[in-house]
Amino acid sequence: MLNYEEVVKVFMDSGALMEGHFLLTSGRHSDQYMQCARVLQYPHYTEKLARQLADKFRDDNIEVVIGPALGGIVVAYEVARQLNVPAIFTERLDGEMVLRRGFLLDAGQRALVVEDVVTTGGSVKEVMNVVEKFGAKVVGVGTLVDRSNGQVDFGVKQEAVLSMDISSWESSNCPLCAKGKLPLVKPGSRSK
Repeated sequence: MLNYEEVVKVFMDSGALMEGHFLLTSGRHSDQYMQCARVLQYPHYTEKLARQLADKFRDDNIEVVIGPALGGIVVAYEVARQLNVPAIFTERLDGEMVLRRGFLLDAGQRALVVEDVVTTGGSVKEVMNVVEKFGAKVVGVGTLVDRSNGQVDFGVKQEAVLSMDISSWESSNCPLCAKGKLPLVKPGSRSK
């Protein structure tokens, strides 16, 4: 099990923790951004981080792991591999999170929802709604990085490999915009 400093080192060594002026998927601005794709490009890091997350849910009788495209796909796959269960993902169709590609959930099936990074929890909540529409049960939520430092509550067991309090602001209150020195960059995968 990696300790806090070792997990932070993994994100730093991989270039995943970035500094600048970022537009987050939530619409908020931040001076730091966690680009998990940079850490997930390394299978040895992915395996270690996913194992740490899977171990937190190993006794919860998980039957399927599900994550949102794009960030949650690799995380869902590797956590599911660690738990020896299927991995599926949701994606947006006309702005709505749905299951496609023949993926299905069974009524009562015990699902673990995973994501790479949580800031406001919007995508995770959308995936949870999809799971519930199929009559499956969300047993827990696992994230590699919880940017809210535990402030987002999903109403189920939730675990993160790394919890950080990374500042973010509404665009109208962004101190970086007020200074006007750093260009605003949108590094995420979803267009608003």
